[in-house]
Amino acid sequence: MRLVFCGTPQFAVPVLEAVLDANHEVALVITQPDRPVGRDQKLQAPPVKLTALAHSIPVVQPEKIKTNAELRAQLEVLAPDAILVVAYGRIIPQWMLDLPRFGNINLHGSLLPKYRGAAPIQWAVASGETVTGVTTMRLDAGLDTGPMLLAQVVPIGEEETAPDVYENLAEVGAPLMVETLCRLEAGDLYPTAQDDALATHAPVLTREDGAIDFNRTAKQIYDRWRGFQPWPGAFARLRGKKLIAHRLHPVRHAQSIEPGIVHLHEGRLFVGCGESTVVELDEVQLEGKRRMSAAELLRGYQMNSGERLGE
Repeated sequence: MRLVFCGTPQFAVPVLEAVLDANHEVALVITQPDRPVGRDQKLQAPPVKLTALAHSIPVVQPEKIKTNAELRAQLEVLAPDAILVVAYGRIIPQWMLDLPRFGNINLHGSLLPKYRGAAPIQWAVASGETVTGVTTMRLDAGLDTGPMLLAQVVPIGEEETAPDVYENLAEVGAPLMVETLCRLEAGDLYPTAQDDALATHAPVLTREDGAIDFNRTAKQIYDRWRGFQPWPGAFARLRGKKLIAHRLHPVRHAQSIEPGIVHLHEGRLFVGCGESTVVELDEVQLEGKRRMSAAELLRGYQMNSGERLGE
């Protein structure tokens, strides 16, 4: 097929490479503009752009696409059979949806209709799911509401974080996209409508999502910590200062501790959670300080059993 590929982060790279390996022609790559990163705010190119340039594929990085007459004219001339959309980060306008004969084919990082939205991998892990997956679908004007094509289930390990699952799904999604294109071309793949009654939402993460609510159970807090790596992470407040929990885990504890109340024992930092559960903070970072083990924090910072950690 003659294709246009829309994608931005590393998640999309294996799909682009797999499509090229399958001898499809990628006539153009559309990706987000280079963005400043780090303390020095140096411009950094998206991973998809770097991959495209390595394969000598033309790249465009429009700030806007809905009313972009130049981009529209360029795509109309290219006349692609399909437009592939993988973690591009922009809403696809109707004129792009209508352009190719096979439509706009999206790889979504969940088993639709669950976790529609911008952060499906993070919310699946944060919600304690034991399985997730990837779905290829034909985009329509809604938010991840289009008809499904193929899906692949992927287990989530008990200790896996969002970046671990992200990597797994990217590798599984690449051959699934290739199979989707092959079967569309062969005419033996029939779209299946999503059941909206089963839909759940995976909204954009905010900094506040990282605030630990100790009224949740220890398992729920741990799952949210796994899902919200590397950002927004998990944090609480100790005497008005932000305390980041870089590593934590649920534990069995001999005594019941009120939610949010600290219990110190032999250099270990336990905190009470909902339903009489307990979480241990293993590695922390107090506002203005370096990252350290809980034992190091307790040696250098006079904490006492009975203190309260808050949001």
